[in-house]
Amino acid sequence: MRNRFSLGLLGILLCFIFQANSSQAQNVPNPSVYKALEWRLVGPFRGGRSDAVTGVVGSDHTYYFGSTGGGVWKTVDSGNTWKSVSDGFFGGSIGAVAVSESDTSVVYAGGGEKTVRGNVSFGYGVWKSKDAGKSWERAGLDKSRFIARLRIHPSNPDVVYAAVLGDLFKPDATRGVYKTTNGGATWEKVLFVSDVAGAVDLILDPNNPDILYATTWEIKRTPYSLESGGPGSKMFKSIDGGKNWEDLTSKEGFPQGILGIMGVTVSPLNSNRLYAIIENDNGGVYTSTDAGQTWSKTNEDRSLRQRAWYYSRIYADTQDEETVYVLNVSYHKSTDGGKTFKGANAPHGDHHDLWIDPNNNQRMIIADDGGAQVSEDGGANWTTYMNQPTSQFYRVTTDNSFPYRIYGAQQDNSTVRIRHRVDGRGGITEDDWEPTAGGESGWIAPDPKNNDIVYGGSYGGLLTREDHDKGISRTVNVWPDNPMGHGAEDMKYRFQWNFPIFFSPHDPNMLYTTSNRFHRSTNEGQSWEVFSPDLTRNDASKLGSSGGPITKDNTSVEYYATIFTAAESPVKKGVIWAGSDDGLVHVTTDNGVTWVNVTPSAMPEWLQINSIEASPYEAGEAYFAATGYKSGNFEPYLYKTKDYGKTWTKITKGIDAEHFTRVIRADPVKKGMLYAGTETGMYYSKDDGANWHSLQMNLPIVPITDLAIKDNNLIAATQGRSFWIIDDLTVLHQAEPGIENKKLHLFKPQDSYRIDGVKRKSPTMGTNRPGGVLVYYYIKEEPKQELKIEFLDNGNNVLRTFSTKGYQGDTLKVKAGSNEFNWNLRVEDAEGFDGLIMWAANLRGPKVVPGDYKVRVTLDGERQEQGFKVLADPRYETTQAGLEKQFEFLMNVNRKLTETHQTIKLIRQYRAELDSMENKPANLEQIKAQMQEIEETLYQTKNRSGQDPLNYPIRLNNKLAHLNSVVGNGDYPPTDQSVEVRKELTQQIDVQLARFKKLEQEEISKILNIEELRTKLDIKK
Repeated sequence: MRNRFSLGLLGILLCFIFQANSSQAQNVPNPSVYKALEWRLVGPFRGGRSDAVTGVVGSDHTYYFGSTGGGVWKTVDSGNTWKSVSDGFFGGSIGAVAVSESDTSVVYAGGGEKTVRGNVSFGYGVWKSKDAGKSWERAGLDKSRFIARLRIHPSNPDVVYAAVLGDLFKPDATRGVYKTTNGGATWEKVLFVSDVAGAVDLILDPNNPDILYATTWEIKRTPYSLESGGPGSKMFKSIDGGKNWEDLTSKEGFPQGILGIMGVTVSPLNSNRLYAIIENDNGGVYTSTDAGQTWSKTNEDRSLRQRAWYYSRIYADTQDEETVYVLNVSYHKSTDGGKTFKGANAPHGDHHDLWIDPNNNQRMIIADDGGAQVSEDGGANWTTYMNQPTSQFYRVTTDNSFPYRIYGAQQDNSTVRIRHRVDGRGGITEDDWEPTAGGESGWIAPDPKNNDIVYGGSYGGLLTREDHDKGISRTVNVWPDNPMGHGAEDMKYRFQWNFPIFFSPHDPNMLYTTSNRFHRSTNEGQSWEVFSPDLTRNDASKLGSSGGPITKDNTSVEYYATIFTAAESPVKKGVIWAGSDDGLVHVTTDNGVTWVNVTPSAMPEWLQINSIEASPYEAGEAYFAATGYKSGNFEPYLYKTKDYGKTWTKITKGIDAEHFTRVIRADPVKKGMLYAGTETGMYYSKDDGANWHSLQMNLPIVPITDLAIKDNNLIAATQGRSFWIIDDLTVLHQAEPGIENKKLHLFKPQDSYRIDGVKRKSPTMGTNRPGGVLVYYYIKEEPKQELKIEFLDNGNNVLRTFSTKGYQGDTLKVKAGSNEFNWNLRVEDAEGFDGLIMWAANLRGPKVVPGDYKVRVTLDGERQEQGFKVLADPRYETTQAGLEKQFEFLMNVNRKLTETHQTIKLIRQYRAELDSMENKPANLEQIKAQMQEIEETLYQTKNRSGQDPLNYPIRLNNKLAHLNSVVGNGDYPPTDQSVEVRKELTQQIDVQLARFKKLEQEEISKILNIEELRTKLDIKK
């Protein structure tokens, strides 16, 4: 299936495949030489929006959900853990997912979310799995963009209906209801209203699958508005499997006037009983008791129909004809046929889809703005959404703490700051992140002087200052005029959903933000200076109310003619760039005294300038990424200038024609290296944008909304899969054409901090960066004899050795191609012995001290070396001399432990040899008694289980090894007391070792060949 799928991906990822095959021709490295380099999922594990769910009939613990941006997910344990099943096949936003009742191994997924809010993402057609999500293949409707429903015939999994919304951003003939009878090989359009009205809801009569109900929705989204409702919004019925349709909107009792979005459902207990939720001036819940021929309104509560375009889903209970659910901010349940409703919430709220088991109405799954949750008691209790890494982030930035934190605003939730790595534990959990300033949509700006003071924004012009250290917050809006319900034309300053907030790279007291004009503050938001004119087109025709003719939706997310992105040159103070959402680029070179319109003349009008990158090398150099997708233009737009915008060059060669660009960033270390995030994948350029190449690697197919570079790490904010990071960009910096032809190539390792860490992938927490140094190397073929990795100090002394032949119990595993090896910076452990049990003690080798080191890789006799630095953990104030004292102390402990344990092994070996002798010497029992006394003084020989030391007092080796734990905790020199205890314990141990050596030389050597036995145990004198 995977090979077949690879061919199917040509439509989505053609450029990725092309680049991999033509890398030599374009003078870039073959991706195989750095394949071991991966994206790492940081998290957070907090669900983002979902609008498609389903359970599996007959499998009580299996469910699926579609993420808006993050693909298809599956649980087999009732929502306790989730796994992406679309990764490696497809991704993006999912609007529908369905499982066949007659063959539950058959699953269909449709791309493109129905929740068409400001950050809506399209999908990639219909996909089909024949093995319950293990593998997938294309199943048609590739350019449908937005699929709102999929319905499968209950007895034939090859018969499927699709409700297609089509392209939301322009007139589109693909809208309507489609039917396939051959499992997606071909589709027939069976219902079409117009090129501006798509199908939004679709249901098969549970008692007769030839009877269908569908609703169409006249919906249009532009860069500046959402228009819900119009003549194309209708409800239809078919009684012949979609061949013919009857318009139900003209039936008796159906609301008159302009209609908007509508949801419809049929009671499985009575095919004549229909329920509908209708957007209309006279809208609400409507019912029919004669299969749609007449209608009556039963409820007009606005809590069921508020913000109708975002919700308007209705579901009949599977066991009770009088029970019906309506989804909105809350989900509402009626048990009296839709007359009255009682509201409730799943763990998140803002509910979008519901599946109720046909055989058990207590078993259900709900989709909301927090992902998907499962209930097995009719909604009394729901599973958590804190186990789904499907968060949608708008922007990403970092701070200067250590380890640094990643910041972003999660759509439908709070802002977040999260550690990019943690000490010693297995993963990045809820303990490692917290909410911060601002709201769900804004930029975030940590104060460069104090990272515990953070500024963040959100819609409505909200700008807050959060003091984490003191636990206090202040609102410092530029102009605190609440815009809710008003169109943009009413605003003095137009602040859109995602307005810029950032500090000057030259003045840590200078905070910038933008509306349609530029604002700055030097007193933490107490006062704001306006220092620009309106830097937008300010077109009055695009500054009206949003929502459409029925339900207005003015939240400022639809405000247009605003400065959407901005940046100050890090090279020269006062050079500031601004990009508007209506397609203008301005620059000031005199700190805002004058502004120049430098919009590229060849660029299409009305693009959204989504991100600007001021070059880290030249003051007059800048880049920007623009999008036109909300006008139905999915092309990528990247531009660069070297002369303050006087001339621009378009730089999109190598990027897929429909991978519209959201962000561009310049590498601050490697000049000419650029990174671009698009709707469908990641790219990089090594020639300043002249050519682009895939950097997707293991990153899921998901919209990349923003990028940040910190300490040679590349961090990606995604719209549906949380934060991801590449831990070592220096590998890409070094990768060159021709490496793939070398027998061996060793990349220079990145300088690494003395931090512990464990890398372990988990379904419930982010993956941590491993501690120590990461070594990347490429080998053309597997070793014929041996591959050996050695780590050396600056004096060429070997500290650790790893080999494919095995060394000290470790066998190095390698493969042809790209390899990664992690050294935890620790020297060899102290020697132990079989059955060793100790309490609060360890034999672990200490970490090397900060300084210069080398890695040496030897492949079948060919050797390469690279140097790197080990850096001190800056959280500790310990001096280099103090760390050297710690290292030497721990080395002395381990040397003595090794000597002690070798003695114990010799005692046991000698005892076994003496007991096996046929002619026993006269003093055998005396020798054995002395050896036993020495052994029991050194080690508690009665220990047989982990907690035996609580019963049998520990001996000298355990006491000494305890100092390994005490002094090895943190980066500190040993305390005076630790030095004294080590000295005392060492003296006591030395007494016993001296006793043993005397016994060995004077008695045992006369009976046994002790040199032979020492050699057998690999013990040197």
